[in-house]
Amino acid sequence: MDTTIGSVPTASDAAAPAPAANSAPREATLGRHLARRLAEVGARDVFTVPGDFNLTLLDELEAEAGAGHGGVRLVGCCNELNAAYAADGYARARGGGVGACAVTFTVGGLSAINAVAGAFSENLPVVCIVGGPNSNDYGSNRILHHTIGLPDFTQELRCFQTVTCYQAVVNNLEDAHEQIDAAISTAIKESKPVYISISCNLPSIPHPTFSRHPVPFFLSPRLSNQMNLEAAVETAAAFLNKAVKPVLVGGPKMRVAKACKSFVELADACGYPVAVMPSAKGLVPEHHPRFIGTYWGAVSTPFCAEIVESADAYLFAGPIFNDYSSVGYSLLLKKEKAIIVQPDRVVIGHGPAFGCVLMKDFLHALSARLKKNTAAYENYRRIYVPPGEPPLSEPGEPLRVNVLFQHIQKMLSANSAVIAETGDSWFNCQKLKLPEGCGYEFQMQYGSIGWSVGATLGYAKAAKDKRVIACIGDGSFQVTAQEVSTMLRWGQKSIIFLINNGGYTIEVEIHDGPYNVIKNWNYTGVVEAFHNGEGKCYTAKVRTEEELKEAIEEAQGPKKDCLCFIEVIVHKDDTSKELLEWGSRVSAANSRPPNPQ
Repeated sequence: MDTTIGSVPTASDAAAPAPAANSAPREATLGRHLARRLAEVGARDVFTVPGDFNLTLLDELEAEAGAGHGGVRLVGCCNELNAAYAADGYARARGGGVGACAVTFTVGGLSAINAVAGAFSENLPVVCIVGGPNSNDYGSNRILHHTIGLPDFTQELRCFQTVTCYQAVVNNLEDAHEQIDAAISTAIKESKPVYISISCNLPSIPHPTFSRHPVPFFLSPRLSNQMNLEAAVETAAAFLNKAVKPVLVGGPKMRVAKACKSFVELADACGYPVAVMPSAKGLVPEHHPRFIGTYWGAVSTPFCAEIVESADAYLFAGPIFNDYSSVGYSLLLKKEKAIIVQPDRVVIGHGPAFGCVLMKDFLHALSARLKKNTAAYENYRRIYVPPGEPPLSEPGEPLRVNVLFQHIQKMLSANSAVIAETGDSWFNCQKLKLPEGCGYEFQMQYGSIGWSVGATLGYAKAAKDKRVIACIGDGSFQVTAQEVSTMLRWGQKSIIFLINNGGYTIEVEIHDGPYNVIKNWNYTGVVEAFHNGEGKCYTAKVRTEEELKEAIEEAQGPKKDCLCFIEVIVHKDDTSKELLEWGSRVSAANSRPPNPQ
């Protein structure tokens, strides 16, 4: 099996081999088959919330693990939204591999759907499993609980059709094997979420198709059209080789295209300066000798936008140009200068376009055809001025956000990963210089506040070799706070910085109003209540740099085996200048008057 497809597990987490012929027989039930399939594609942890329609399914998923065959672990979450956010974070930690959640019919599914929509927007193969109605109830004209009171059970399905790439309703055993395999295969091939509904009376029933040794899971690799690939490379090479000061910019779709290594190979070969779009931070190694930072229009890393926008040719690999990433559609780019490389398509200037060309193949082949050109990078070195350090804090001075992130920078290593919540953390975390191997995630396309709490749970569950550092605003935390209790339950060691500035700061900068003020919580007190004497937990409330340093020393020293929650109290007006600029431009884009009819 090609282990690059869908990030199917490595030797360390691969599914258990089929038992020998003389070993104890394995129950050939639908639920156990699903558990084996999920384990086989690397979704070893399933984030769950029980409900009466999925209880038997959860029994069967649990039984497969308990039988010693590998299987999956059930991670019980506080609500379905958080369970699906955790599956999102789990998929991210596995490089775009499969994440899974299991919830109950309609009341669970529709609660999870917001997070599934976010996974769809971010190209993550999340498998959302729902325990559905009894198979005998389909077509019976009966009214069931957990529904809107109509005998039509398709409401949930119809909702999921818009945010998943495949939907399987399993209400008989004859085609269950094919439906489950088709759903999981499609999730991996499309790198999008899928929906699987399983009737509540079926998971524990054996069937011949769920054999003792099921057919191994396999996906054929996708291939480029060779003629189109060669033509695209030849045209792109001619376009770039005649340029005086070309640049490379990495975008977020490099992950779904499995093209990050090919992009670095191209950067090594051509000598161009290398930038990333904001939502691609973490996909390109920032220790690369020609890395110049984040290209984000008016809020770019200093000197990065000047180099990108003054280039006479730029190659964007996997970009997403939306109102957020374009800072209210204000990027100073020209289409005739651009090569846009999408996961399976290349467009050069205003044309031509080449389809059926995989990004990773194109970048790899192009690297052998480009002349070395360091002109744009030399220009960058001429204008570059190292960033200044924040002024030293006076003893007892209220803590400033830029000082906080100066200390977070010092915490980063190859064994850490940063999760940045929607809000001012987007902009402050963008300034962090990621060491080699340090993970980084945020949800820019969907931008759902509260995403990071569940995502931190899921990411830490998959990336056991990394300590997650999550930067979360107080407004976002109030949406999904309770999942910290699940982190404690599972003994996770993440460090959460709760940035308490008294409101929805990002909304304030886009459009202020009294609705952006929230009720202040005793956030450390909330976490201590979740802890309740069970598990390992450290909390601190900091107002000054001295208190912050003491809390970080504790978190990285005596409390390194604890979940650490550090509430950082800052002034409500202490926001980054980048957020101020970005907010005003996005606000202007949002408030454009209607076009004349």
